[in-house]
Amino acid sequence: MNFMEEAIKLAQKAYLKGEVPIGAAIVKNGKIIAKAYNNRERTKQAINHAEIIAIKKACKKLKSWRLNDCDMYVTLEPCAMCAGAILNARLKSVHIACLDDSHGAVVSKYQLLTDGTLNHKTEIIVGENEEQSKQLIQSFFKNLRKIKNNIKN
Repeated sequence: MNFMEEAIKLAQKAYLKGEVPIGAAIVKNGKIIAKAYNNRERTKQAINHAEIIAIKKACKKLKSWRLNDCDMYVTLEPCAMCAGAILNARLKSVHIACLDDSHGAVVSKYQLLTDGTLNHKTEIIVGENEEQSKQLIQSFFKNLRKIKNNIKN
């Protein structure tokens, strides 16, 4: 099973619901134990990013806040909030489809998961299904701009 493809399917669900299309899946021992997509708009909750929701679900399933033996697959580079949650959950690795030059806190703007001053480091793998994820995000924001322009006119 391609876990990043599952994350992209989740991002597509978010897209169809008018949410920023980001999906995340957490894997342990070759099986998905938690998955989520952004739902800030529907819930009106600023912290409802795909990564945060998936971490909450995985912790509940494993009955532990430590996700040491787990890997996350996410369609867009995590922001600072999500990178902090990934660190605190002790995820072993994070697979990122595409980078986020504006808000990315793992590779692009900041490198929180590999900061030598913090007590945990998380392996980072970038670029799996990059083009597919990038096109989904670009399409979402292009459509959003069209809608906003139509409202103005």
